[in-house]
Amino acid sequence: NYVEQDKSRGIYFTQDWASMPGVMAVASGGIHVWHMPALVEIFGDDSVLQFGGGTLGHPWGNAPGATANRVALEACVQARNEGRSMAREGGDIIREAARWSPELAAACELWKEIKFEFEAMDTV
Repeated sequence: NYVEQDKSRGIYFTQDWASMPGVMAVASGGIHVWHMPALVEIFGDDSVLQFGGGTLGHPWGNAPGATANRVALEACVQARNEGRSMAREGGDIIREAARWSPELAAACELWKEIKFEFEAMDTV
């Protein structure tokens, strides 16, 4: 019924849900592998990441696109669990993972010029 703020799991606020059924955060719309560090930092572990074009737009096809997203996610979660900063080291974390994942390397090259432009919204 009541959820306390817990910034260690992402951007959460104290909320009175009044016995409302549970909900889950969803990230969708133009997201790709370079967004993964910010998504892990913002949403934590309890979210749905809907990569449409970020999967289907991979130059080698859908399955390599899904692999690239999964490798990026696992690299970010592992780095976060090791105490690394997604905000400061996110790009390095993705580049390191791309060294051993050709699918991720191809996705990084494809979307290298696209940025998360959310500075005005990130004031929490």
